[in-house]
Amino acid sequence: MQEPENKGLVNDIPVLYDLMALALQTDSTRIATFMIGREGSNNTYRQIGVPDAHHGISHHRGDAEKVEKLTKINEHHLAQFAKWIEKLSKIQDGDGTLLDHSMIVYGSGLSDGNRHHHHDLPLVIAGGANKSLSMGRHVRYAKDTPLTNLYVSLLDRFGVKPETLGDSNGRLTDL
Repeated sequence: MQEPENKGLVNDIPVLYDLMALALQTDSTRIATFMIGREGSNNTYRQIGVPDAHHGISHHRGDAEKVEKLTKINEHHLAQFAKWIEKLSKIQDGDGTLLDHSMIVYGSGLSDGNRHHHHDLPLVIAGGANKSLSMGRHVRYAKDTPLTNLYVSLLDRFGVKPETLGDSNGRLTDL
């Protein structure tokens, strides 16, 4: 069964980011998740000039036209995320901003959708987590470091100290 085209997704992304900002600002929640598109999604992005199904072009097999379209979608998603981060940086929250007091993980479960690689994931950690994270850096960890090591390390900043989580085998340094 083919997934129906989601004509509103491109326009809905900023609204959903705004709702998350409002929920955090009003302390209606302290945790929010937002999945722009699930794996295998056939969403199209006609509004930004990509009428093809997202999943189909992620299996580009090196086709330059498909890679360009996929890049356009990824750039669009990142631009929306950047606008949200900027918005959070302007919302006063106690002795700082909402961004200063937040811990945000943005990324993908695949580093290469064409090959379904799930190693060396492109992730962004944003926010200061109440000054417990150092921002503005690119950090690369050893090959085959479990992603769950990051999650265990981030949970530490919340005062939750799990011994392990999933396949974690330690904590990350230099966060």
